[in-house]
Amino acid sequence: MNAPARYYRRLPDGRLECVLCPRRCKLREGQHGACLVRANLGGKMVLTTYGRSSGFCIDPIEKKPLNHFYPGTAVLSFGTAGCNLACKYCQNWSISAAKELDATLDDAGTPEAIVAAALAYGAQGLAFTYNDPIIFAEYAIDCAELARKHQLYTVAVTNGYIEPGAREEFFGAMDAANVDLKGFTEEFYFRYCGGKLQPVLDTLRYLVHQTDVWVEITTLLIPGLNDSESEIRALSRWVRDELKTTVPLHFTAFFPAFKMLDRPPTPPQTLVRARAIAREEGLAYVYTGNVRDREGATTYCPDCGTPLIKRDGYLITRYALTPEGHCPACGREIEGRFAAAPGHFGNRRIPIVLGAG
Repeated sequence: MNAPARYYRRLPDGRLECVLCPRRCKLREGQHGACLVRANLGGKMVLTTYGRSSGFCIDPIEKKPLNHFYPGTAVLSFGTAGCNLACKYCQNWSISAAKELDATLDDAGTPEAIVAAALAYGAQGLAFTYNDPIIFAEYAIDCAELARKHQLYTVAVTNGYIEPGAREEFFGAMDAANVDLKGFTEEFYFRYCGGKLQPVLDTLRYLVHQTDVWVEITTLLIPGLNDSESEIRALSRWVRDELKTTVPLHFTAFFPAFKMLDRPPTPPQTLVRARAIAREEGLAYVYTGNVRDREGATTYCPDCGTPLIKRDGYLITRYALTPEGHCPACGREIEGRFAAAPGHFGNRRIPIVLGAG
């Protein structure tokens, strides 16, 4: 349904300027923003996907990916449609670039119904994902605030493409975020994502240094485009110097999709090499994803090297952290959000229909 939107201002010529993301779309009556879901209707900005979802699923939290945030727990994942970037290789292009929203979305996703489903299925939290939750900020915030009242955690899986004036309220409703750092050059963001790198870096700095949100970063490596040693080293050094050495970094594999069908899938050895480079640059927690790599899926103590959390896919096969979240061998506190014991959701994926729990 349509719902009143925040984050806009009225221009002298009557247009509405959206100030949610760096695109700053200026809309005349009847026009939609680049994200497809925010529109000037009746002289007011509205969100056209409030309460409308492209699907619901109970997932392992590791799938987001988040490896240091309540490992082994289940999270109810959902999204809507549209996006404020235009990645040529988008894996979820059928919803992020969907123009026929009525054919893509259903109307069952009220915040009350979503929270009730999470509780009914035994999920420990909500994850706003599939498409970017920044563009449905009002909806995500309402869901998150209700979830917290029921002791559910909240997670944003996001591109981080948000304006400073909106990020405090949006991320204030989130307990964790996985931010997609798509590459480390302005050229890559311009040519392949239709956006800019700097706003994403600004978001990451804000999250790590000015909030209590637990942050992990994902970079999908595309052969020949953003997988050079120099770019991986530059990215890793930036995380080390501008954020913290203890921010987890995930390198994941590209598979041909959407408008980028001419590139081969990322070889597993590229991810292994990227992980080695990031560790050489001093990052404590570096992971590989979308490939079978047990070493790259394991959490090691940065001080003594003890394997603390071993994973096979999303299944935890060894969990050695103390109840306080410390290494049992040397006593180092491991950065993250950990319960006294891990969850046991494992590799399952459970699609759900609201009201059918």
